[in-house]
Amino acid sequence: MKKGLKILLFVIAFGVFTGVHQVAKAQCSICSTNVDSNVKDGGKAADGLNHGIMYLMAAPYLVVGILGYVWHKKYRKKDVDINMPKERLNLN
Repeated sequence: MKKGLKILLFVIAFGVFTGVHQVAKAQCSICSTNVDSNVKDGGKAADGLNHGIMYLMAAPYLVVGILGYVWHKKYRKKDVDINMPKERLNLN
């Protein structure tokens, strides 16, 4: 494909994805109704729901972080001696 056509397709796709949006509810109707009624009565159900969401969001990041740390510790090279000459390199 020509470069200009690729750029044009990208601009059109970007415009479609940013121009078309729809409001989405992040909770089911039952959860939303319960939280709304609880907050109106002075309850703290919304705080518990928010903490639960944060807990669920943090778990995958924690797992990936632990796996990355274990991989780094297991596969990193220790005490590697690179015997490179002191002369300048010509990369042309």
